[in-house]
Amino acid sequence: MKSLRGASRLLLASALSLLLAACGGGGGQIQPFAPSRIIVFGDETSAITTSGQKYGVNGLDSVTNLLSCGVDPNWVQTLASTFSLSFPQCNPDKLATPQGIMYAAAGAHVDDVITQIDRHFTVSNFGEKDLVTVLVGTNDVLDLYKQYPAQSQDSLVEQAKLLGQAVGDQVNRIATAGGRVIVSTLPDLGVTPYALKEQATKFDIDRAKLLSTLSNAFNVAMRLELINDGRMIGLILLDESVQTAARYPSAYSLANVTDPACLTTVSALNCTEQTLVSGATGQTYLWATDTLLSPIGQSRLGSLAQTRAKNNPF
Repeated sequence: MKSLRGASRLLLASALSLLLAACGGGGGQIQPFAPSRIIVFGDETSAITTSGQKYGVNGLDSVTNLLSCGVDPNWVQTLASTFSLSFPQCNPDKLATPQGIMYAAAGAHVDDVITQIDRHFTVSNFGEKDLVTVLVGTNDVLDLYKQYPAQSQDSLVEQAKLLGQAVGDQVNRIATAGGRVIVSTLPDLGVTPYALKEQATKFDIDRAKLLSTLSNAFNVAMRLELINDGRMIGLILLDESVQTAARYPSAYSLANVTDPACLTTVSALNCTEQTLVSGATGQTYLWATDTLLSPIGQSRLGSLAQTRAKNNPF
């Protein structure tokens, strides 16, 4: 009898395991996810221009010293390469038909991303072979911050929450339409060079803390709004990643986590390895500009996205 009861328990456990795996609760992919295209929504952290430029430190060809869009890729390029996908804006491997769709644009706010998604729905839909990325909110939070003290901190926090909820709603909209979504929290803007400069020149309150508070309000509201079935949406925590890098730079082989690598006289679009401050490199500075990640920061974000895309039970 004991052996029969033991066998029954084993069969029950096996059945439960299979059920969890079928529902996406097993924490992995039964069949490797193989997207046929990647669709990118967001702001300048994800954007690539038609000339192949990115916003941050643009890489140069080691022989010609000319701009090379495949050098120092941004995070969505790193993610796309995992599945042998590329974008028309940057196709260094000369893939016959790049299957990346780039909607992300410099300066985009939450409302702009909603428009980007609306635009996609007018020309196409989303399917189970679509890998979709969403990252937006930095420009919104910076705009909110600049309204202090004309608006109270409490009022700004509530507005940040509404914006985060709006992003969560849009991610859910994509997921329920069939897309497989990788969504990132925005970075903790309280640990950026911009925050440190604000802290050093304005003494009414802890300015860096206010930026962190607004970032966190946005991120928490977005996360709470997301459909949490463990299957359709993969979340990556950029805020926690930059916080850890800022606290423990040596663990990331970073020499500087407080200053921008790009010269202030050069725009983020035109910054290259030849227009950096003395001693800076894209691999040792966390920030390219006051608020934009350097190549090493982008690489870290790309790695997080790769892990999520490969392990989330899409």
